[in-house]
Amino acid sequence: MLLFKKTATNSSRLTKTEWSWILYDWANSSFGIIVVTAVLPIFLTSIGRKAGFSSADINAYWSYANSISTLLVAFSAPILGALADFAGMKGRLFNFFTGLGILATAALALVGDQHFWTLLIVFVFANIGYSAANIFYDSYLIDVSSDDRMDKVSSTGYGWGYMGGLVPFLAFYLMVSMHILKGNGAYYTAFIIAAVWWLIWTIPFWLNVRQQNSLVKPDRPVFAAYSEILHTLKHLMTTDYRQMALFLLAYFFYIDGINTIFTVASTFGLAVGISSSDLLMVLLVVQLVAFPFSIIYGILSKKFGTKKLLLTGIIIYLFISFYALFIHSVTEFWILGVLVGTSQGGIQALSRSYFGKLVPKEHASEFFGFFNIFGKFSAIIGPFLFGVVSQISGQVQIGAFSMAILFSIGLIILLCVKEN
Repeated sequence: MLLFKKTATNSSRLTKTEWSWILYDWANSSFGIIVVTAVLPIFLTSIGRKAGFSSADINAYWSYANSISTLLVAFSAPILGALADFAGMKGRLFNFFTGLGILATAALALVGDQHFWTLLIVFVFANIGYSAANIFYDSYLIDVSSDDRMDKVSSTGYGWGYMGGLVPFLAFYLMVSMHILKGNGAYYTAFIIAAVWWLIWTIPFWLNVRQQNSLVKPDRPVFAAYSEILHTLKHLMTTDYRQMALFLLAYFFYIDGINTIFTVASTFGLAVGISSSDLLMVLLVVQLVAFPFSIIYGILSKKFGTKKLLLTGIIIYLFISFYALFIHSVTEFWILGVLVGTSQGGIQALSRSYFGKLVPKEHASEFFGFFNIFGKFSAIIGPFLFGVVSQISGQVQIGAFSMAILFSIGLIILLCVKEN
């Protein structure tokens, strides 16, 4: 039984609530670019080399840490997603995991440069907070927007998210370039910047975003949540929801490849001989490219259709996987970075909005929860596959090429999905 339901707006302008939702993407992107993609991998590589690990081993351990943290979230996601359907629960869960992510990110600055494994463990906690909070953040899309506005709101969120990651990253980069920050102090400052940025820009979300679509909270919410999980699985197995199930399966594979490329970008670059300064500059430009292209994907989806834009993005990533085999110089890595920037945010944004328009509104929260669950489960296979292939072959280029398997499967299944 629905407790209350959102009233859609017909205005073409983004509302205060929609902007507050978008700003969380702006907020937590500091973790994505500084911790996951840029600074922590470089710091970890430096510590790992001092400890005697090879580049292939460091890449593998970094991939395993990402897989473990995502696996923990994935196993708990079904019950968390079902609990979030009940009135008042989504906000509490969102706040808890956001707090965990922010605190653990700040704690990275306290570990020091002699504790390789401790640094990985603290990262696992930070990534759990980041990943779990995003489950609830994504599901809030149905609370702040309507079907006809989802592509726009979702794409704008991803677009501004890239800029939100760019600003603190640029501040850090300039301080390093001007020698204001030196040595390990630069790394520690970067982690503090990421945590503070995440905290400050989450405030508008806390003030203005509320759970609008919900179920009445039962006396035994955990028991009822398990019933909701079975209810959702039953729906997904019926003929009426075959297209939704096919889309989730396609999403499971292609988003895994995308997340993996994002996660291992820095360690991949260092392994093929890219200097830290060149790597930071490439990542900076990728953020700049991703900002307009994420929004462009949303605009083009109105003209050509959301599914066609998703297929185009996957084909671009297939090319990226093949191209990775031939990367041995800074110029080649630059080309790879720009290609990633053109499609990463657009695919993620339109996947979120495409699914939002597929779900039956009377069960929107629980189905959208499964969308996030599929996304989190998918991020386990890719990093593990990359790590294993890189270690066996001794070449990170072949590890990156293995992502073509995931993109190919996702592309074939998505072609089978019939549009409404």
